[in-house]
Amino acid sequence: MTATSDRTSIPLPGRLGDPGAEYRTDPRADRRLREALARFGLDAQAAAPPFPRDTPLEDRLAFVRGAHDAFEGLYAAVAQEETHRDDVVRAVRTAPGRDGDEIPLYVFRPAGTEGQALPGLVYVHGGGMTILDCDNRLHTRWCEDLAATGLVVIAVDFRNAVTTDGHAPFPAGLHDCADALTWLDAHRDELGMTSLVLQGESGGANLCLASALLAQREGRLGAIAGVYAMVPYISGGYGWDEETKRAELPSLVENEGWFLNTLMMDVLVSTYDPTGEHARDPLAWPYFATVEDLTGMPPHVVSVNELDPLRDEGIAYYRKLQAAGVRATGRVNLGLTHGADSIFKTAVGDVYDSTVADISRFARSLAG
Repeated sequence: MTATSDRTSIPLPGRLGDPGAEYRTDPRADRRLREALARFGLDAQAAAPPFPRDTPLEDRLAFVRGAHDAFEGLYAAVAQEETHRDDVVRAVRTAPGRDGDEIPLYVFRPAGTEGQALPGLVYVHGGGMTILDCDNRLHTRWCEDLAATGLVVIAVDFRNAVTTDGHAPFPAGLHDCADALTWLDAHRDELGMTSLVLQGESGGANLCLASALLAQREGRLGAIAGVYAMVPYISGGYGWDEETKRAELPSLVENEGWFLNTLMMDVLVSTYDPTGEHARDPLAWPYFATVEDLTGMPPHVVSVNELDPLRDEGIAYYRKLQAAGVRATGRVNLGLTHGADSIFKTAVGDVYDSTVADISRFARSLAG
């Protein structure tokens, strides 16, 4: 006897099946995160920008500066009860950039380990390569918690594409990350590091993956022991039409508005690459890297969140790494929106702690 089922009776998830769905109505949502988002008014649909993508650049830049301020305010509120750890020490160094700029580096290490060689972790913060400060309380908390596990953590203060009074589009931020990595590799002994693993979330994951691709092209891949990419923002396809999104990256429709709005992200894209000439350049958007581009890469971890519009592009990158023969591990955090595993520590502390422990495990496993 053969059992059959009527697949048409199974509803499609999220907004694929119900265009009016929201994170707060999604039965898959993590209850604790839903309650935390509700306190900030973020459990409903994230708002779209007030204008189309072809609005004059100066208006888009002004909008992105406002988005920067809004997210900085959110991060400050989320981390307001956090205090600095007394078991981690911090120093500030500077690396020279190829464009004549100076790149601030924030170095964290466990207290009392001066003179010891520890695994190194290069942290690149999120924000779509365009917004958020490196040196804010939430990013500092993340670096301190990672350092406390026995790592030297270096946060790279790369140039955002949009600043308070300027514009530094691709490849400025990528160049800063690459040049910081070159400097750190040359100063391993001075900083007490045995190895360098790249780690970032969202736009930071983009820059980590792109830094590895650029290092391969420039013959510097040996400096990188591994890459840990969380909720990677790597396709740039946030302004694609719905039919294309459904066919290629359906999570962009399924989870539309769950903490992130894709059209808002498309405005960020339009300031990162204003002319659109890099729309399929893997250094700008690593999603478009080929299997050949990825062959010979060091070990990777790609971590995605189930209810993130960006989920499917991260999974696609993981599968491409596998096809290239790269040692790659994939992780999926069920019920979570974009970035929740690093942002909302108080709400989903078990997932946060698990992620920190896994990053530390990965860095230690590759320590030279």
